[in-house]
Amino acid sequence: MKFKNIGIIVLILGLLFAVAYFVRTNSASAIEYDTTTAFTSSIEKTSVVTGTVIPEDEVEIKPQLNGIISEIMVEEGDMVNNGDLIAIIKVVPDERSVYGAQSQVNAAELNVKNAERQMQRAEELFSKQIISQQEFEDAELRFNTAKENLQAAQNDLEIIRKGSVSGSSTANTNIRATITGTILEIPIKLGDQVIAANSFNSGSTVAIIADLNKMIFEGQVDEAEVGKLLVGQDLNVSMAAIPDKEFQAKLKFVAPKGTEAGGAVQFKIEADLTLDESSFIRAGYSANGTLVVDNRQDIMVIAEALLQFDRRTSEPYVEVETSSQNFERRDITVGLSDGIKVEILSGLEMTDKIKIWNKTEPIKIEPEESAFDQFDD
Repeated sequence: MKFKNIGIIVLILGLLFAVAYFVRTNSASAIEYDTTTAFTSSIEKTSVVTGTVIPEDEVEIKPQLNGIISEIMVEEGDMVNNGDLIAIIKVVPDERSVYGAQSQVNAAELNVKNAERQMQRAEELFSKQIISQQEFEDAELRFNTAKENLQAAQNDLEIIRKGSVSGSSTANTNIRATITGTILEIPIKLGDQVIAANSFNSGSTVAIIADLNKMIFEGQVDEAEVGKLLVGQDLNVSMAAIPDKEFQAKLKFVAPKGTEAGGAVQFKIEADLTLDESSFIRAGYSANGTLVVDNRQDIMVIAEALLQFDRRTSEPYVEVETSSQNFERRDITVGLSDGIKVEILSGLEMTDKIKIWNKTEPIKIEPEESAFDQFDD
């Protein structure tokens, strides 16, 4: 009888323990999910293009004669006007050319002496009325022509020897600016030999001049986005050399042919840059251009963080509240996204309450028992 009572007591205690455990585990409050709704907004999808800021036009100044640089009149960074003297060339004539030109002068002198004798003879015969006036005038014409040929041959010889004709207002040995602008680069130095442009050679560059008041942004756009660009659209250009400031630009050129770089096809773009007087921009600044490649106005959107994706199909869906804290899956079709908001094309209404499934709960940390509390006990 005694063992029977002990068994009953143990059974009752076990039952009480089970009931207490069940009540304790089910007394914890269930997770309550917040909800939100879709709203009307606008989305802009932008693309950042890496490039440089360069002058719209750069002019290379080249000599008209072969020679050696004897004097440089300007320095890099100087402002020059059209016609300003940049450098002076000392001509080093070619011996063969000098000999050929000298031979032409000698031949022209002989022709002049011969034509002069013929004219004197014709003048004497004409005074005696032995020849006609026409024959006399022909002799005079040959004499004058011979003198002109002599003068031309002498000028050619002087040009070969000195680079210009004495008394000329413009000397070929003087290298002058052809536009107004800033000297960007002088790739030559005193004593360098330079050659003039010809059919087989582009010639030596003495200086590079550009107008820094007319700058453009030049960059490369990926083929996936080039089809969305339109000539005339706006860009925002930022430069590392001028932080915390953006410049407006307008797209003016999109290359009709792309180039492959790093396994991707890139298309060159150019945009006219709008400058202000407070900023001095140097040629070659690295820059980033922000382009709006797509946009939607007044569309239904939700926060992109609300999206969930099917594990098998990877299709997007959300959970919509049907009653208090009861949700059902709703497959949706999405459109444009900017990484924060996403366009809803179908599957949702503006009044639907969408479950915020990934809301984080604050972590509760129980205070740890201090080692000194054991001694207090």
